[in-house]
Amino acid sequence: MPLAAHGVTHPGRRPSNEDSLLVDPTRGLFVVADGMGGHNAGEVASDIAVKTMAEFFRDGGAPSPSRLDQAIKSANDQILAKAAGQSDYAGMGTTVVAALVDNDRAFFANVGDSRAYMWHGGVVTRITRDDSWLSAAMEGAEVAANVEHHPMRHVLTKVVGLRPELQPSVAEFDFQRGDVLLLCTDGVHGSLTDAALGEVLGSEEPVEDIAKRVVGLAMAHGATDNVTAIVVRRE
Repeated sequence: MPLAAHGVTHPGRRPSNEDSLLVDPTRGLFVVADGMGGHNAGEVASDIAVKTMAEFFRDGGAPSPSRLDQAIKSANDQILAKAAGQSDYAGMGTTVVAALVDNDRAFFANVGDSRAYMWHGGVVTRITRDDSWLSAAMEGAEVAANVEHHPMRHVLTKVVGLRPELQPSVAEFDFQRGDVLLLCTDGVHGSLTDAALGEVLGSEEPVEDIAKRVVGLAMAHGATDNVTAIVVRRE
């Protein structure tokens, strides 16, 4: 199962970067987290989430959507425990989007509005659904052309680290030779359309160059938030 993978993160136009990422081709594990909270607590929350998930999979075990679900719930517990022990961290949280690749299958889990996309046969498909007020309000309705600029688009309905009870969304898809995955924060998808992302992901360039291009294009198109992308290609 040869995988080529690379991740890039940039503070964008923010003074600090509260995004964290994990790129582990050996285990087929890839995670992007977008933290939030005052006193740099967002950075702390996203870092805890990524490190907890890395540790969760260190002992091996059969890859499955349920294991991703359990890993995110473990991260949720760790963030809550850290916040309970330090007042500056009260209310901190993070989005999480994760992919676990196992041969010709890819398992996904997400909480919040960081996203996973898959490029296959010239077509890009959004794998995840945002846990946001806007996504819930638009369910079953015709999507407006300016939906990505809606004033409520950043209001999240689920975040890792805010409540003891958490139910991540999970999914499972085929992952064939030549397919490309993108995990990204809203600094990317809030600036680039799905079609624009598909054009970049379909490139035959090395994944390192593709990841850099995704982040660079998001910046060029006015991204104001932190910007993070992981690109994974099945070779």
